[in-house]
Amino acid sequence: MEHQLEELPQKAKEKQSENKRFFNKLKKKPPKNLDYVMQELHEDEFERTDCLTCANCCKTTGPLFTNADIERIAKHFRQKPSDFIARYLRLDEENDYVLQQAPCTFLGSDNYCSIYDVRPKACKEFPHTNRKKFHQISNLTLKNVAICPAAFNIVEEMKKKILF
Repeated sequence: MEHQLEELPQKAKEKQSENKRFFNKLKKKPPKNLDYVMQELHEDEFERTDCLTCANCCKTTGPLFTNADIERIAKHFRQKPSDFIARYLRLDEENDYVLQQAPCTFLGSDNYCSIYDVRPKACKEFPHTNRKKFHQISNLTLKNVAICPAAFNIVEEMKKKILF
């Protein structure tokens, strides 16, 4: 996995122009069965992929924390939301709450999440490859293929299945 993660940013960069062209076409004319195709590709990939061998998303990026996430996680820690924010979060350029640092504070050395049952919605949904109206999040997907080997593989399979 280490070798694969080292190569991923370069592989994603090499595919970036091709992926941008593909996603531009996808935005203009999404297939009627796109959500079904994406669900199938996502499920197939995650039958082969064990996130615990990677956790690159947790090591290199941080999720956005919604107010509901903050309330839920603060309650888990028996803290006030304001105390949770002060200890773990900061406001980014877009005024969204994000972690103060990467890797994620809640990631263990075994790649397990210490708040898995109450983790942020963004973490639950990552890499967002099974989301409805997938064609609307192409910019996010282009970023995620450089972080997540599964997202990279899903996009490569997607380009083979959806022909323009």
